[in-house]
Amino acid sequence: MDSQDQVCPACGQSVERVVRRHKTLGAWVPVWGPGPCRNPDCAQYPGPSRTREASPPPSPPESAGRPTP
Repeated sequence: MDSQDQVCPACGQSVERVVRRHKTLGAWVPVWGPGPCRNPDCAQYPGPSRTREASPPPSPPESAGRPTP
């Protein structure tokens, strides 16, 4: 493994490197680190959660005792 390679800490899959900024002594300096994991089976995947079930569609509003014409 090259020192430039970044891996996801949860699943071990390689991830891209991203740059963030950090202010040091009044100057912004680049800080390189791992990017988001793109594995949909990973626990740290930034997409929608697979464990959450889809909510049922909202029911139509009930008429408030008014007769329908």
